[in-house]
Amino acid sequence: MKLPENRFKRALAARQQQIGLWSSLASPVSVELLAGTGFDWLLLDMEHAPNELPMVNSQLQAMAASKTHPIVRPPWNDMVTIKRLLDVGAQTLLIPYVETEEQARDAVAFTRYPPQGVRGYASSSRASGYGRVADYAKQCASELCVLVQVESRLGLDNLERIAAVDGIDGVFIGPGDLAAALGHVGEISHPEVQSVIEDTIGRIVATGKPAGILTPNETLARRYIELGCMFTAVGSDIGILGRGAEQLAARFRSSN
Repeated sequence: MKLPENRFKRALAARQQQIGLWSSLASPVSVELLAGTGFDWLLLDMEHAPNELPMVNSQLQAMAASKTHPIVRPPWNDMVTIKRLLDVGAQTLLIPYVETEEQARDAVAFTRYPPQGVRGYASSSRASGYGRVADYAKQCASELCVLVQVESRLGLDNLERIAAVDGIDGVFIGPGDLAAALGHVGEISHPEVQSVIEDTIGRIVATGKPAGILTPNETLARRYIELGCMFTAVGSDIGILGRGAEQLAARFRSSN
């Protein structure tokens, strides 16, 4: 049995635009449905969604046959959580709230076996095909993708040092927390926030690492892509379901 290829990591390395969708419904059924809609990647959120490890495991299984690549966001830059996510087969992780070079180095180390890192060894996890992938432990790092999320003033101050860490494959801008850090909580469209986001995209691009972001605003999404974002989430399952249902209900209420 061969180690699965990380198509997303290879696409970023080739500078191919990757369009994604955010998933917070924590359901393998919704994930299976969304994985067939044509997006390049789907973010399975554990930070701000009621997702736990067995649920993420089921969602990864639901996506296994699709061409959409799963990215998992753990709740924190935590060695134990990251180890368990890797063992159930996550190949790409988005690590939230990374503020320093040291934290970025930790994120990478948590995904590598010794001596390169501190990941705990398991001989027959789902990631290794339950022991069927020959030399999984020696091969897996080449197919793991570590993305870090910068979303604070300290993170912005250390951006170039974070991006320069060996093993960091991309830097994602967290617009919500960034807006809060700038004194505009809940106001992502505020001119100051947008100015900092645009400047940050340029800084990430200048480091040579791919830049990413999330926005349901199509105009902003296209603007960020134009500025150089390589992995852009253009909506969310909650937004699509909630706003779509509200609009449908409103159309029928207005006609009665």
